[in-house]
Amino acid sequence: MHWDPPWTTRGTVAVPAPHDAVEGLSVTTDKTGAPTTVTAEHQAYTIAVDGKVVGHADYADRGDQRVFYHTVIDPDFGGRGLATILLEEALNAARADGKRIVPVCSMVGTVLKKHPEFDAVTDPVTTEVEHWVRTQPGN
Repeated sequence: MHWDPPWTTRGTVAVPAPHDAVEGLSVTTDKTGAPTTVTAEHQAYTIAVDGKVVGHADYADRGDQRVFYHTVIDPDFGGRGLATILLEEALNAARADGKRIVPVCSMVGTVLKKHPEFDAVTDPVTTEVEHWVRTQPGN
């Protein structure tokens, strides 16, 4: 099953049926108190509010690096802290997977500035990495 979010033109993001889902990373609440779930997918982390997927953070693994290159949250759900919830979980998962973080996406860079605990596992964005990201499917 593919999900075409009406608020982005990036293409489709696979959202598996519940029996195909990769383990959920966390369940927490957003600023409104609504339950959120962050789930690991194939080369993306998704965030759902009340069971509805409303955003994703796309990445590609490059050796020991996890390169985060695109994050989007449905504008109808803006201002609720969802990007922060999503990215904090994605960054924790990358670190737990033994990956170094490369924040090509500016939103990831913003979250990293607030979390110096990731400094030791964060690599700078280089021209080489930026060119490599453009060769990945979906870009």
